[in-house]
Amino acid sequence: MVLLRRVIGDALRARRQGQHRTLREVSTAANVSLGYLSEIERGQKEASSELLAAICEALGARLSELLGEVSGTLALAEGMEGVLVPVDQDSAPRKAAAAVATNGSVSVSVRQDTPLKATLRATRKRERDVVYAA
Repeated sequence: MVLLRRVIGDALRARRQGQHRTLREVSTAANVSLGYLSEIERGQKEASSELLAAICEALGARLSELLGEVSGTLALAEGMEGVLVPVDQDSAPRKAAAAVATNGSVSVSVRQDTPLKATLRATRKRERDVVYAA
């Protein structure tokens, strides 16, 4: 099962690192402690909508943009068999299962470690790297 807080954290970290900004810079601008922002980015803490809005503002992004990215990532993950649905214990594989999906601008890979633990890695192509077919 993929945790929403991890996908949100990955999207926030990707935006911050894409801007070459430190946790300290963004935490100061968003008025949130550096440690708490770090826990949010690592998917260890659930951020409130108010806090997400403050972090997005500090990153110069709209909350709707961030949630749109998260939604796209989750939509790809949902298309992978058994990723967002708990696996039946009897049919659960003994070792980690992996899957990859892409839609052209987003690539999602998921490693299912246990029935209740999955590691999701989303990679976004920058706008200038996306090739459009005419």
